[in-house]
Amino acid sequence: MNALRGQMGLWKLHLAVIIIGAIAELIGIRKIPLGIGAILLLPLLYAFIMAALMNPNVMPKFGKFIGEKEVKAASPLIVIAIMPFIAKFGTTIGPAIETIIEAGPALLLQELGNLGTIVLAFPLAVWGLKMGREAIGATFSIAREPNLAIIADRYTLKSPEGAGVMGVYVIGTLFGTFIFAILASLFASIDVFDPRALAMACGIGSGSMMAACTGALTEVVPTMKDEILALAGASNLLTYATGLYAGLFIALPIVEKLYNATAGKRDLAAADNKGA
Repeated sequence: MNALRGQMGLWKLHLAVIIIGAIAELIGIRKIPLGIGAILLLPLLYAFIMAALMNPNVMPKFGKFIGEKEVKAASPLIVIAIMPFIAKFGTTIGPAIETIIEAGPALLLQELGNLGTIVLAFPLAVWGLKMGREAIGATFSIAREPNLAIIADRYTLKSPEGAGVMGVYVIGTLFGTFIFAILASLFASIDVFDPRALAMACGIGSGSMMAACTGALTEVVPTMKDEILALAGASNLLTYATGLYAGLFIALPIVEKLYNATAGKRDLAAADNKGA
């Protein structure tokens, strides 16, 4: 009963979410052609921008409607909003388990590419950009919805790790499809990789990015359209199945240990100097 009363006291927050969500859906998906690719503006992006502008720390005028109480309550509610999406994974993976098994060892082994963000992005974040613990959230994965849930559950989205994963999530939402379309068409054009390998690489656990990637590939290799779509779909499904667990049990522990062994010492030294 007390929990219900507490939520009723946050009616302004819930009303703002409903209004923002409705406006974002009415705007819909907008596609901006850009050369051989395109930037997709999704409702999620509009909602993020509108919600950010309503933050009293950004726009003090909204402080009368959305106060500090609502701001503090909003972060835990993100986890609740993500949970139905995570539950959907189970309903998707279960019926398609035979398809995943039939995909073969090549498709299973290419899932190790999910750890590529650690190899490529972690050194740049820590030593190049001098990021703090934000680097953990930003580089342990490609920062899609399941990865948000992992960080929210482990650290909360108010933490530095939460800020890191949210930053990559927003950038990926805005530019991810464009980058994937460019890379797919580029690698297919130079004829270094087999189109089937590139098709498997399209499935990273994001429907919009996979669509952009396969669309670009089929434009370059139209004779393999059906095979490209089939392999990309199987890879995407497999990433849904394994990505959450790989991120939770493999990638995140590795990034934490790497950070503590490298940048963690730097943080301790900085704290000691500050204390002195």
